[in-house]
Amino acid sequence: MHELIRARPLATLVTLSSNGLNANHIPLHLLESPAPFGTLQGHVARANPILSDFENNIEVLAVFHGPDAYITPSWYATKKETGKVVPTWNYAVVHAYGYMRVIDDAAWLRAHLEALTAHNEASFSKPWAVADAPHEFTERLIGNIVGFEMVISRLSGKWKVSQNQPQQNKVGVIEGLKESGLQESSDMAVLVEAATKNAR
Repeated sequence: MHELIRARPLATLVTLSSNGLNANHIPLHLLESPAPFGTLQGHVARANPILSDFENNIEVLAVFHGPDAYITPSWYATKKETGKVVPTWNYAVVHAYGYMRVIDDAAWLRAHLEALTAHNEASFSKPWAVADAPHEFTERLIGNIVGFEMVISRLSGKWKVSQNQPQQNKVGVIEGLKESGLQESSDMAVLVEAATKNAR
């Protein structure tokens, strides 16, 4: 689950506001501590109403979406044998729960931005760093944002990756996903392959 969070850090953060449920889409940085689930850190614009309009004593939910793909029954070998097949959707998702704490501290924000940027820039041959921008420029921007963190109290995940299908159908799903030419489908094919190997 931590691996999915790191690979797909853009979370749907669901909070309860005075007007009901509210969803914001925010990249979150995962820290390992405290055990067992870790901490999520993020930031939003100072003007974002989420900062002043959430219930402190009510859990918030961060949803992280992994790869997903439509699965056509035409990929199943059993379609020819029985015809008893239907379409479905494969996906991987993680739900992280906890209580949000607002942090309005420039030093904390700079450290958070540096860590978040370093994580997301790691795959580039010439990674950009916060220090690459003029100091007065970043300081001004930091003044316009506020941080928050959420110690994860509960963590749950679901991988629906054709694990309920017989081997010959899984093979067809993997081939079909790879042939689609879509990166998301290719990523799902990797998950189906991994689940197939783990089931052996």
